[in-house]
Amino acid sequence: MIKIPKAEKTRLIFAYSNNRAAKDEHNRERGLQRLEKRIKSGKLTKSNINNKGYNKYLKMQGDVTIEIDYEKFWKDNAWDGLKGYVTNTGLSGKLVVENYKNLWHIEKAFRMSKTDLRIRPIYHRLRHRIEAHICISFTAYSIYKELERQLHAEKSTISLRKAAELTHNIYQITYTLPDSKQTKSKFLKMDDQQAELYQIIEKNF
Repeated sequence: MIKIPKAEKTRLIFAYSNNRAAKDEHNRERGLQRLEKRIKSGKLTKSNINNKGYNKYLKMQGDVTIEIDYEKFWKDNAWDGLKGYVTNTGLSGKLVVENYKNLWHIEKAFRMSKTDLRIRPIYHRLRHRIEAHICISFTAYSIYKELERQLHAEKSTISLRKAAELTHNIYQITYTLPDSKQTKSKFLKMDDQQAELYQIIEKNF
């Protein structure tokens, strides 16, 4: 791991990983195989010569012939396993790299908030209403994640999406006894998965 100081109290951290190197090499070779297949098909043109993805290994021979620049392909081997991280935190280089590996959790949270929780579109214009809408959405996300944790802890085969679907058909009736005037509630008969989900929620929430 190498640390390079940059402007405004930021650092550039370079880290090397054997696993990443193997993955980089594997992906590059797969990209090369796809290019070779397209070369043989004769479907590549000048417009394909660019720096998008593995197209950077293409070069033009003469006026119309497209071929692969194998020298450039093999030179990229020197970069296998390397990744750079720019940070302005006081964390150690190791912690920066470890925290970056958890970035997918944040990305998943944003995807979930926009799809399952429908945080957008927001049909409000007043600040306090917008903040309330976002607060409710992230509260729902917190409950969603806790349910995910509990399903995993209980080794349940019910997915989060399935759990949401199951709740749509769980019904409860409320009735008042004529003599004692007591009001009681009772769930209607549930199937096996609904009963399992209900037991997990009742036990852990």
